[in-house]
Amino acid sequence: MNAPTTMFPALAESGSRPALQFGDRILSYAGLVASAGSLAATLGAERRVAVWATPTLETAVGVVAALLAGVPAVPINPRTGGRELAHIVADSEPSLVLAAVGDELPAVLDELPRRDVDAAAGPRGVLPAEPGPDHPALIVYTSGTTGPPKGAVLPRRALTSTLDALQDAWRWDADDVLVHALPLFHVHGLILGVLGPLRRGGSVRHLGRFSTEGVARELRAGATMLFGVPTMYHRIAEALSTEGGDTALAEALSGARLLVSGSAALPARDHQRIAAATGRAVIERYGMTETLMNTSVRADGEPRAGTVGVPLRGVELRLVDETGAPLGTGPDIVGEVQVRGPNLFSEYLNRPEATAEAFTEDGWFRTGDMAIRDQDEYVRIVGRKATDLIKSGGYKIGAGEIENALMEHPGVRDAAVTGEPDADLGERIVAWVVPEDPQHRPEFAELADHVAAQLAPHKRPRIVRYLAELPRNDLGKIMKRALGV
Repeated sequence: MNAPTTMFPALAESGSRPALQFGDRILSYAGLVASAGSLAATLGAERRVAVWATPTLETAVGVVAALLAGVPAVPINPRTGGRELAHIVADSEPSLVLAAVGDELPAVLDELPRRDVDAAAGPRGVLPAEPGPDHPALIVYTSGTTGPPKGAVLPRRALTSTLDALQDAWRWDADDVLVHALPLFHVHGLILGVLGPLRRGGSVRHLGRFSTEGVARELRAGATMLFGVPTMYHRIAEALSTEGGDTALAEALSGARLLVSGSAALPARDHQRIAAATGRAVIERYGMTETLMNTSVRADGEPRAGTVGVPLRGVELRLVDETGAPLGTGPDIVGEVQVRGPNLFSEYLNRPEATAEAFTEDGWFRTGDMAIRDQDEYVRIVGRKATDLIKSGGYKIGAGEIENALMEHPGVRDAAVTGEPDADLGERIVAWVVPEDPQHRPEFAELADHVAAQLAPHKRPRIVRYLAELPRNDLGKIMKRALGV
């Protein structure tokens, strides 16, 4: 096993600099050493710990304590239903659950010993020796769209390699102050949004609940970076585009060093509206639970709407066809993304067959995402292989590029694209559209012609279905299975 790597070098220095802020509650690096260090000293004998992952200071302290103690942590989404939660608990077998004082836990967790996290507890002590880079750090459960959720075991090297690669791509340092309002049971909000600033020696300000007013307030008060998902940036774009515009928000965003969107594609129109109002481009990155981050637009690179940038340092990325043969680059070459590198998870917990199926014989992870790769290495995700690759009339078409084209139509507020069986074409393209004005919704022919003009005639929708809203999850991803796919 490789030599241990310190997860949070800044903790050794301690000090009064702010590390974590949740609302009005602020914890300095010295306070984090005291609270997380004292909790870590009590966890050494635990096999795994579940963390009731509310957007609170206690969740952050609990996860940091587990990492310091070298005990794998299982973040639990407080909104998880009883059946799914029972599966996660039975599968991961935590020996303890960490929660904030006063949190009411569901009955499924009653059998587990509980330890309340006190964010102000303990004097500064000696931090424990950390385990090696291949030691499990977190077990994060996937969304379970094709069966019960699987626990992706993320080793410590996956966390450190991703965060250090983002430091390189984003020029992220100790002077950066991050603001976000993302959930802390997912890799975006927890690993990037909390552990990322702590690894850099900077600080994070969590809003608790997203609001454009909160974003503007924290950016005006010195925050330098904003992490969000498309739903949040859409609300920002709407606020900036109202009559007269939100000038305070526009001014605050224009002073930010970095605006990052992830977890789903940000529509081109929202890119354009934010850039027009603030002079700042939102950059996107691409990752998933099993791989953490794979690509990003670099801070010193060219931001392009619809792309997720170039592979991060240390990440190998390729596109392959249905036989697994590598593909080249080009605007019409769609292939499945495979990645290899230190950022990858080590296994699905208790699922050796699923783990084996996820990797090729030479160690490439099959992401199931379909993409196009430009000549200059920029990657464009066009959808999931299972739900977003449409085979129509002999063409392989990614739903994502059609969705982006539809979103550029002024009469479309939101859009999703799926395929359904067709006796002549194999599959026909179906557009699910939320009109900007339900009383004057754009006609089918108008939308089909718009897509054909933007992309190609064979990519035009054959059917348009109108909805009041699209089903989305907590991170803003469209739940296409709810559309009957």
